[in-house]
Amino acid sequence: MDARILDRLRCPVCGDPLAEVTAGTARALRCPRRHSFDVARQGYVNLLAGRAPHAGDSAEMVAARADFLAAGHYDTVAEALATTALPYAERPGQPYPLVVDAGAGTGRYLAAVLAALPDAAGLALDVSKPALRRAARAHPRAAAALADTWQRLPLADASTAVLLNVFAPRNGAEFHRVLDPAGALLVVTPAEDHLVELVDALDLLKVDPAKADRVAGSLAGHFTEESSEVRRARLALTRTEVATLVGMGPSAWHTDPTRLAERIAALPEPVPVTLAVRLAVHRPR
Repeated sequence: MDARILDRLRCPVCGDPLAEVTAGTARALRCPRRHSFDVARQGYVNLLAGRAPHAGDSAEMVAARADFLAAGHYDTVAEALATTALPYAERPGQPYPLVVDAGAGTGRYLAAVLAALPDAAGLALDVSKPALRRAARAHPRAAAALADTWQRLPLADASTAVLLNVFAPRNGAEFHRVLDPAGALLVVTPAEDHLVELVDALDLLKVDPAKADRVAGSLAGHFTEESSEVRRARLALTRTEVATLVGMGPSAWHTDPTRLAERIAALPEPVPVTLAVRLAVHRPR
C-alpha cells in the first residue's frame, strides 16, 4: 500500500497507527497492539471492527454499474467533482492531500478526482467486496478498504483534504473528525428532476423536493454549506442501461421487479433520460 495512504490509516479497534506486514504471500495491516487486518488478493484491506451491516452490492450489480459508468453516462458528475475538489486539495504547504470517497462503489469518481490532482492519493471506502475489488484498481494512487460509513472511520483525525460522498449515506460526526479544517466535503444528491422521464414511465420513487434541505440539516451540527450547483445532462439509453440505472437507485428496493421489467421492455429505444444532480460543498465548522 502507498505509504502516503497508510500513514493516514488507523486501527478501527483502538485507533493506533497501522503498518504493513507480510508472511509469505499473505499481507496484512497491523497496529502496535497487534490488531490485524487482512489485505485481500484483489488489493483491498478489510478494516471493519466487527461484522459488516450488510454485504452491499453484489458482483452482478457492480459489473453492470461499472459498464454503465464506463460508457460515460455520468461523466458530468465526475468532471464536476474533479473541478470542485481542486482548490481544497491543492493548497500551499500540504505535502500529499488525501481524497477519501465514502461509499465509493467501483471508485470511478475517486479516480476522476485523482486524475485532476497529480500530487494526491486516494482511499475508497465501501462495504461491497465486489465493488472494492474494482476500486482497488481504479487508479494507481488509490487504495480501497472495507469499512462501514456508520462506524468510526479507519482514518486519523484531520487526515483528509477532500471527502467525496456521492449518492451515499452521510456520517456527519465522522466526516468532520477525519476532514482537515481547511478541507471540504463534496456531497452529490439527485436534483428534483433527476431521471424524471423514468420516474413517470416506470413509477419510480420521486426525489423529495426538500432533499437538499434535509441533507444540509443532517450535516448542520458539523458543517456549513458553502456553495452548491446543479449539473444536468441529457442521456440516450438502451433498455438494459435503464435497468442498470434503476438498480443503482433506491427504487430498486421499492419496486416489484417483474412489473418493473415489463415497463422497461415497453420503452422505445433510445430512452431519453435527464441526469440532474446537486453538488454541494460543505466546510467544517
